[in-house]
Amino acid sequence: MDYHIKKHEWERIVRILSAIQGIRTKNELKLRRFIEAIWFIARTCCQWRLLPLTYGAWRSVHQRFMRWNRKNIWTILFEESRDPDLQEIMIDGTSIRAHACAGGYEKNTHEIHALGRSKGGFTTKIHAAVDALGNPLRFIITAGQRNEITQADDLTQGFQHSCLIADKAYDKEAFIKDLESHGNTVVIPPRKNRKIQRYYDPYVYKERHLIECFFGKLKQFRRIFSRFDKCADTFLSFIHFVSTLIWLR
Repeated sequence: MDYHIKKHEWERIVRILSAIQGIRTKNELKLRRFIEAIWFIARTCCQWRLLPLTYGAWRSVHQRFMRWNRKNIWTILFEESRDPDLQEIMIDGTSIRAHACAGGYEKNTHEIHALGRSKGGFTTKIHAAVDALGNPLRFIITAGQRNEITQADDLTQGFQHSCLIADKAYDKEAFIKDLESHGNTVVIPPRKNRKIQRYYDPYVYKERHLIECFFGKLKQFRRIFSRFDKCADTFLSFIHFVSTLIWLR
């Protein structure tokens, strides 16, 4: 079986998982085959039942993935893999087109599962924060029609004495003042309809391309490029898994 996860990445994953209680990690061969199976699903976006037999029985892999999802193992793996540079923080959102099979819930429950209608059709929006090197720090997913500013407070909560960079969608006076009250420097271009144009550093603002580069890396995995999962927490687990690999590389 060909391994897609490199040796140094795998060693780090094993160290993190071995410290988590309630999961089986003693059989490293079976554990690696399971993680490689999730990589294959995330990368190719194939249906679970079409998973090659070299990765094991698809139903067992799916059930184990969902058990880890309920225990927040994917979130823990992501959080333990981080070593952020908080000198600068960039935030933004990106829309993900949802496949028809992601629907199917009752009419008034789409918002709960982060699905909605926007110009792009049936979509989900990923709100993300990345560090000074463009590595992921935090995620929130919402229905596709939700504006970025609605999640800005939760996305930046706890950040202090950093330089926060964002586009015009985050140009809201209350949000900016709250960031500055925690010692943050804010680099957000003012909207054209502002009566008083606020100053921002255009040279520092150029660093914002790093979050766009991160979204590009994230969308190389087709399970995230297009949403096929009905439940928001399942889709978020794939985001956390792929983001862990981005950190380790």
